Amino acid sequence: MPPPLMSPGTLLDPPSGTTPRPPVVLRPSAPPPRITRPGPSRALTAAVPAGLVLTLGLWGITRQDSMWRDEAATWQVAHRSLPDIWHLLGHADVVHGLYYALMHMMFEVFGDSLLTLRTPSVLAMAAAASIAADLGARLAGRWSGLGAGLALALLPTFQTYAQEGRPYAMVTAAVALASWLLVAAMSRPCTGTWSAYAVVVLLGALLNWFSLLVLPAHAATLALARSHRATWARWLLAASTAVVGALPLVLASQVQSRQVSWIQPTTPGAMYAIAATILAGGGCALLRRAREPAGPIPAAAGKLTLAAVAVPLCAVPQVMLLVVSLTWQPLYVGRYVLFAHIGLALLLGALIGALATSLPVRPEVPLAAVTALAFLALLPVEQHIRSPSSRVDDVLAAAIPVDAARGQGGAVVFIPSARRDTALVTPGAFHGLRDIALAQSPVESGTLHGIETDPDTTARAMLRERHIILISDAETGLAHNARDRAKQRVLHEHFARLTTTIRRGRSITLYERNAPRVTTSPPPTDREPIRGWPGAPR
Repeated sequence: MPPPLMSPGTLLDPPSGTTPRPPVVLRPSAPPPRITRPGPSRALTAAVPAGLVLTLGLWGITRQDSMWRDEAATWQVAHRSLPDIWHLLGHADVVHGLYYALMHMMFEVFGDSLLTLRTPSVLAMAAAASIAADLGARLAGRWSGLGAGLALALLPTFQTYAQEGRPYAMVTAAVALASWLLVAAMSRPCTGTWSAYAVVVLLGALLNWFSLLVLPAHAATLALARSHRATWARWLLAASTAVVGALPLVLASQVQSRQVSWIQPTTPGAMYAIAATILAGGGCALLRRAREPAGPIPAAAGKLTLAAVAVPLCAVPQVMLLVVSLTWQPLYVGRYVLFAHIGLALLLGALIGALATSLPVRPEVPLAAVTALAFLALLPVEQHIRSPSSRVDDVLAAAIPVDAARGQGGAVVFIPSARRDTALVTPGAFHGLRDIALAQSPVESGTLHGIETDPDTTARAMLRERHIILISDAETGLAHNARDRAKQRVLHEHFARLTTTIRRGRSITLYERNAPRVTTSPPPTDREPIRGWPGAPR
């Protein structure tokens, strides 16, 4: 007989007297928990970038025994006594007064050399990279912090000013420390931290008051972090204290504003470079939102991210100085806002750190590989930075030709007078040569290059000489003042050029007086002006 028909589901029904099983619900499998890779220690995070900066900074630090004109100013002023430096600041370079005093002490302790001239900048940049790495670690983890420090060390502009005897490296270190103190004070409000912040901002301003442009950037950070009123009040008090402390220097520098008259209007190329820097930083922030550490840093209300610190630091100082240059007076020079590259490095480090920790290998492997590849890619630029041709000129290059020509020339003339820095830095090469246009020495007059005689007196002095050595720029153009025009005219009309040597942006020319022409008029004397010169009767 056929089996009895069964209703659908009979085989699925449980036997009588048993408890029915709950239905099985299939759920999508949850992703495996993300493994957090331990980062390097805090000491290692800060030490590795500092070590890289020291290595790169000491590599070729003498730049083949060259020194450009800005460094020559540091060299010759640092050799003056502190009272003489103070005398100078009343006439010129008051904005660099603190730096000159520091370098004077460096020369007193360690002696004068190119190594002594540039080592403080190397140390300052090493400190800046170390602080930036620790700041990045606080905000986005230690791998990101380490990436930020390494990125800052490899930036070409950073390497350039790490090997320059000027204050911009120290300013960068001061801004890095001020930014670190800002984050620390926002994390744990403390009167001591805010006081230290005010002192460091003031120190940076005394080295170069353009560093005060970091304050609007820090204000933007507070706004992005939605800080509480109490945090705003503490910051305003600290920032105002620094500004008031720097105000005498700012006002004094306005009297000497003629010293920045050489700055040209901002070129499209400079504006493209600014835009590229800001866009690169913003792109890093978009590609990788900065991770907060395990315990997010509170900022009164909301939380403080790396982007909130780094983006304003990268963009605000550059944009503000650019706006001032376009609307009021040309003032934009890249080194004045060099510290903005700290923000770019923080953003690059966050992206590098994220990529390093996302790969299925130990993070230090891709981090080391990226660092090595960046170094090799930038190697031609890095070699150029350490060559004499990387700067406008070389003050020391003129010493050898002058030393060889002084046996024939009894006098020396400089066009413009600022090229006297060659003689001030290498006085031995000019031994026995008379600086016939000089009325007061730089030390006596409290100036960088001395005070010269009036055009008529200079011309008459030149006409008494048989041979004259002219020191000028390699690309000599038209003179910009009556004194230099007088020098050029006497040399053109009364002297013949014997030899010209071009060395690293400096021109050394030996002139010989032409044979006197037969004339019925009496020769000019000291008591009558030379015909054709300013003030002569026509």
